[in-house]
Amino acid sequence: MRRSPIRVPPLAKRVPHVTTVHGERRVDDYHWLRNKASPSVRAYLRAENAYTTAMMKPSEGLQKKLYKEMLARIKETDTDVPYREGAYYYYSRTEKGKQYRIFCRRQGSPDAPEAVILDVNRLAQGHKFYSVGAVEISPDGNVLAYSSDTSGFREYTMQLKNLRNGKVLSDRIEKVRSAAWASDNRTLFYVREDGTKRAYRLYRHLVGSKDDQLIYEEADARFSLSVARSRSRAYLFLTSHSATTSEVRYLRADAPAFPWQLVAARQPEHEYYVDHGQGLFYIVTNDKGRNFRLVTAPAEDPSPGNWKEKFPHRAEVMLEGVDVFARHLVAHERAGGFPRLRVMRLADGESHEIAMPEPVYSVGGGANFEFDTDVFRFHYDSYITPDTEYDYHLDRRERKLLKQREVRGYEPAKYRSELHYSVAPDGTRVPISLVYRIDRRADAAQPLLLYGYGAYGFPLDVDFSSARLSLLDRGVIYGVAHVRGGGEMGKRWHDEGRMLKKMNTFTDFISCAEHLIGEHYTDPGKLVIQGGSAGGLLVGAVTNMRPDLFRAVVADVPFVDVINTMLDDRLPLTTGEYEEWGNPKDKVYYDYMKSYSPYDNLAAKDYPAMLAETSLNDSQVMYWEPAKYVARLRRLKTDGNPLLLRINMDAGHGGASGRYEFLKEIAFTYSFIIGVLGLIK
Repeated sequence: MRRSPIRVPPLAKRVPHVTTVHGERRVDDYHWLRNKASPSVRAYLRAENAYTTAMMKPSEGLQKKLYKEMLARIKETDTDVPYREGAYYYYSRTEKGKQYRIFCRRQGSPDAPEAVILDVNRLAQGHKFYSVGAVEISPDGNVLAYSSDTSGFREYTMQLKNLRNGKVLSDRIEKVRSAAWASDNRTLFYVREDGTKRAYRLYRHLVGSKDDQLIYEEADARFSLSVARSRSRAYLFLTSHSATTSEVRYLRADAPAFPWQLVAARQPEHEYYVDHGQGLFYIVTNDKGRNFRLVTAPAEDPSPGNWKEKFPHRAEVMLEGVDVFARHLVAHERAGGFPRLRVMRLADGESHEIAMPEPVYSVGGGANFEFDTDVFRFHYDSYITPDTEYDYHLDRRERKLLKQREVRGYEPAKYRSELHYSVAPDGTRVPISLVYRIDRRADAAQPLLLYGYGAYGFPLDVDFSSARLSLLDRGVIYGVAHVRGGGEMGKRWHDEGRMLKKMNTFTDFISCAEHLIGEHYTDPGKLVIQGGSAGGLLVGAVTNMRPDLFRAVVADVPFVDVINTMLDDRLPLTTGEYEEWGNPKDKVYYDYMKSYSPYDNLAAKDYPAMLAETSLNDSQVMYWEPAKYVARLRRLKTDGNPLLLRINMDAGHGGASGRYEFLKEIAFTYSFIIGVLGLIK
């Protein structure tokens, strides 16, 4: 006889763990859930999964339907546009029924015979999770350095492959974050992580050797390292950076045994980043203002005394970076909440902006590996326009359409995007971007999914999603609240939503929700909110502050146990995050964190329906944060709304690694949203 599904929610046992911080006694009943190896912890996580499966069983048909819809829209067998690097044209492709990409190249011409350099499907055989990290090819095109993670913990092992005969070499290096080749085709510089996943050491490796030389170690726990080679191929750059400060060292790529040289010694709050072209270093620096300016310096002596301004600092325009070519540079800027591309001809300084066809959009550079070129490749998309790839002639100002991602059955004219602004309590105007299906738009309030993030200065640019059409076609409006803490409006926007101003992120989001309700786009009974990682902190905080405002909450890998995590400097990322959230060992920051930390502010009251999703091997936000949060909330809440926790036992921060499994995860989440909104038919 078959067992009926378990519909009784699991209650985690309470084991008081007492600590004292700043003279305050803290009791954490669910600290025990941190013991990943404990059988009782595994049993509890399995019980939560079983309960979630039982509660979602009525939606299994909908989940399958959503998955089929999403799958039907994508071209399962597809090929990316080839790009040139040296003597080869590189691209990746997918094949129907296979989870992962296949990396390929053709020598001399896009029409030459194909050579497969990395078939991720073969590499992933026998693994429940597989992710490729760094992919670096030696300058002569003969050796591939690639890294892979098989757990989801983002712990990458680098291997080398001889592309002439297809054999994987004996070289094997663990915990590699980034890598770059020198010009001799046998020297590979790489950066390794420590036990807290901080990228802290630069090594020099000779192909075939087991005796790697330590070149540099970053001693400051707030800083991490990254190594890269310039597009000109003439220099290697080692960047040491924290959340607010950076420092760059450089080395001629044809002199790998020489000592690395310093561009400018680190100074608090000074960030700068370096590229190279035609004897000059191009340096993006915030020494004269938070939104950065561009200076140049001779490569022979790039010290600050030799810096000459190319672009001034502008209060309303953020300079996010530059791509340097032989005769041009392309500046990646941000103004009014949107990215833009500005081209400068180096010979005379003449510049122009590349025009975009829609007012609400996203744009960014593509695969631009050649230095001596007058063509710039970029990607464009919007809520309405699928990912579109162009080549742009920098002198003639002509764009050539290379490819637009095929979305089967999609009719763009049926959809509309809008830009709104709410007014935060301090008078700040906060952008809200919306998209909906025109013939499903009602005059009255309708279901709306509002997404938010608001951290690290990371901008949430509008993007196209073929999967999202399954919501829009059912009459759900999708929106993004571009709250402070993110980078949509430049560095000031970030500064106003971090450290002791973090509360602005939450009040901004609430003002966005209230604006949409006030303008009759939705109402509290039809408003679902979603955020992931630091966005999970956002939705957790606003749910404590205004649980009456939302019908349901989706918290993906949510950072909700702020104080306990930030007090533990043994955890990955903690020390590097002090400049984003503050250090709670300082009572000022402790008290401020305590005012918003979702876990600490749970209370005995009614809460919206909630789905929390996490992965057992997450290295960014440990699985126990949402597990503890759900366990505590289940004991405290006074409502009868569903509270579900779903744990992927074989993945990490980004969820499933295979493209088909990832679509199934989206279908699951969407079925929860559609269900709580009463849209199942």
